Amino acid sequence: MQKDYLGFGLGLRTTYYETIETDWPAVDWFEILSENYMVEGGLPFYHLDQIAERYPIVMHGVSLSLGSTDPIDRKYLAQLKQLADRVQARWISEHLCWTSVNGINSHDLLPLPLTEEAMKHMIDRIASVQDYLGQQILIENVSSYIRYPEDEMTEWEFLTRIVDAADCLILLDINNIYVSSFNHQFDPYTYLHAIPKNRVQQFHLAGHTNKGTHLIDTHDEIVCPEVWDLYAAAVNHFGKVSTMIERDDNFPPFGELLNELNKAKQIAHHCLLQSATDVA
Repeated sequence: MQKDYLGFGLGLRTTYYETIETDWPAVDWFEILSENYMVEGGLPFYHLDQIAERYPIVMHGVSLSLGSTDPIDRKYLAQLKQLADRVQARWISEHLCWTSVNGINSHDLLPLPLTEEAMKHMIDRIASVQDYLGQQILIENVSSYIRYPEDEMTEWEFLTRIVDAADCLILLDINNIYVSSFNHQFDPYTYLHAIPKNRVQQFHLAGHTNKGTHLIDTHDEIVCPEVWDLYAAAVNHFGKVSTMIERDDNFPPFGELLNELNKAKQIAHHCLLQSATDVA
């Protein structure tokens, strides 16, 4: 079952602390990178505590490495749970990927082979994490640049079967769908419409880098027109879903991010209004 709808948010980045704490902008919520605050006190918590008093917070992790064969890091989970309690996180998300093996962190979101074996492994790992945290988590689709010869199904089938069996939710990254569709030559709208509506709780929107022959999910550019079109289709298909803009490099003035967020809001409102009109 989906939790509350939060509206339109931004990723909380240190670059914008001062602007946020001076202006308290009209942003509905913020998403934090969990690992940035899994530390012992200090300046990050000073800012986070102030912002969490005024805005809903959701947590997004990049290091749990759900797809790895390494044992799940229980110390990490304990810190994650402690942080969630501190900020009263509305939900916690992670990625459909692996990041480490033999204790070595690649610092990248590496795709899994789309096989029955990998699927069962992910289901078990997600269930274990949810049991520990005492709540459902969200799983995000990652962008990919390679395929495995062992693949037995499409990514959308892989994701759908995992979330249904593990009874978790989805953070659907619209840009990642588009990036992977370009790199692997599939229809992004086929992917979008194959995802179960009742599982999608959050959207990510971001920019990428176009290398001509392939796209790279860099989060350092504005959202491109093709991703905006895919987002409109997502709103038409899934309805109201909490949406945020991600930016991790090449940071613009905060007002430019607000402009992008307002564009997402306008697209969503237009689509939802049109849908209501069609029904009437």
